[in-house]
Amino acid sequence: MNHRYFPHTPADIAEMLERCGAATPGDLYADVPEQLRLAGEYDLPTSMTEKEVRDYFNRLASANRQLTCFAGGGFYHRYTPAAVPALMSRSEFLTSYTPYQPEISQGTLQYIFEYQSMMAELTGLDVSNASMYDGTTATAEAMMMAVAATRKRNTVLISGSVAPAVRNVAATYARYHGIDLQEIESDNGVTSLDDLKQKLSSGKVAGVILPQPNYFGIIEDLTGFADAIHQAGALMIMNCIASDLAVLRSPGEWGADIAAGDAQSLGMPLSYGGPYLGFLCCTKALIRKMPGRIVGATKDAGGNRTFVLTLQAREQHIRRDKATSNICSNQGLMALHTAIYLSLLGTEGLKEVCTAGANGAHYLADKLTRTGKMRLKYPDRPFLNEFAMSCDFDVDCMLKVCTAHDILGGIKLDNHSILIAVTEMQTIEELDRLAEIVATSNFA
Repeated sequence: MNHRYFPHTPADIAEMLERCGAATPGDLYADVPEQLRLAGEYDLPTSMTEKEVRDYFNRLASANRQLTCFAGGGFYHRYTPAAVPALMSRSEFLTSYTPYQPEISQGTLQYIFEYQSMMAELTGLDVSNASMYDGTTATAEAMMMAVAATRKRNTVLISGSVAPAVRNVAATYARYHGIDLQEIESDNGVTSLDDLKQKLSSGKVAGVILPQPNYFGIIEDLTGFADAIHQAGALMIMNCIASDLAVLRSPGEWGADIAAGDAQSLGMPLSYGGPYLGFLCCTKALIRKMPGRIVGATKDAGGNRTFVLTLQAREQHIRRDKATSNICSNQGLMALHTAIYLSLLGTEGLKEVCTAGANGAHYLADKLTRTGKMRLKYPDRPFLNEFAMSCDFDVDCMLKVCTAHDILGGIKLDNHSILIAVTEMQTIEELDRLAEIVATSNFA
């Protein structure tokens, strides 16, 4: 039993067994039926030295293919400044401790407060919570907020141009909370204002979920939407890509009551799907319906500026089943990631990142169109860093050829259309390479 990672000596084990009244470790499992117990020894490899372990995992890692990524759909290949993981991995921050005791948690509480302040500024709204799991659950929680705030209304409208993952999660929440979730029709790739007004006429709508930009990368013109929604007594919810708000009109400027979405685009690695961060911001009038934690600034007995978890009476650990939401924790470490990233880049830096992606996207869209094999699916609609292309060939064939050239070509929308995203990560040479592959390949 001697092993460098096992702290118990044979004498320790014998003493513990004697205290338990057991002769062998196997006696501790006497209550488990014999047929459920493992017979014999585990088929485990022999132990390795530290160097051997490193060599083993290096061999495994060498099998990975590094692909140039043009896939988006709400999650993007972004650059993470080296300072971000270096700072967030400090032991003062990298902890599962919940800062219920402000007297020993001022550092954690302050960075959450700074995160909230920056997200509120980015969205143009009054207040942000301390973050949520991801953009899909944050948007679904925004839907729950709208129902709770408008009371006796249980219908929520969601644009058909919102990302499918967001619509699916919202539908799951709605199903088990008695909410009638209805889809607003799309008109040439964007939300139909006429269909929205028709559905609002029922007088039962609690909230309306609109995208910016939408799943197809289109920047939607939401003029008149807020007026129509508010005149019907409903709340306007915007599902946004966080990084794009640096250059787009903010949800607050559009007249939104709630903004929700994923902050992965703020420098977070894709990491096979997480961890990401959901942001949720709202007007001050809705703060008591907001789920999750909220950090506020106050003063202590000595007049010093301090930070505390505020309005805790809304939360599940106090209100239990009467709480607005069952979410009882937050992605605190990823909120720190976002706060550091935004602090490092600043307003102008974030605009530069967005502009780089937008310039690359428009360059690539033009190059692909010039091949004569592809065309913009929605040529009259403005886009930022993501766009949908139509083609006469099979998209699966294109993606297969691209993969053979170490390129992840995009996301298939249907057999003859594809969604392509460009960020600051792709070089001009990589954009030209994708266009050349399309121009010279026979996708049959």
